[in-house]
Amino acid sequence: LMMDHFKSQPEARWTYVSDQVMGGVSQGQLVFKTEQGESIAHMTGLVSTENNGGFIQFRRSINKGTTATASGVTLKVRGNSQQYYIHLRSSGTILPWQYYQASFQASEQWQTITIPLNDFVASSKWLKNNIKPDSIRSIGVVAFGRDHSAEIQVAAIGFY
Repeated sequence: LMMDHFKSQPEARWTYVSDQVMGGVSQGQLVFKTEQGESIAHMTGLVSTENNGGFIQFRRSINKGTTATASGVTLKVRGNSQQYYIHLRSSGTILPWQYYQASFQASEQWQTITIPLNDFVASSKWLKNNIKPDSIRSIGVVAFGRDHSAEIQVAAIGFY
């Protein structure tokens, strides 16, 4: 199963995206660094719902077949005690605004969070209710849906 610890050129696998791709005004950045010997992805920014916006995220593509036996998502994370989201896209999420979403709280202390695939909710009635593990094509960590300051660090993310 796919598990990423942000080692060995993570910038080649992960991309930062904001609502500016659709006219929003949210701003942020993604940096990869090492802290106390551990590689991490660190996303910061200001999420704004102005101009129909409201997200910043970092995401990566998932190779077909690497999630076929997955039953959930796991991540080692810390942040600014805000709510964040995992977005999964599948072979059935054709439009850019379609995804499956689950939320979590990123406390100021490192924690490991596990989210069963059954907890992910489709963003649209046009999608199937549950995501099939073998159809997952990307995973994203997202600050979303309300005006707020985002700061989140991820040391590992993948599937279990």
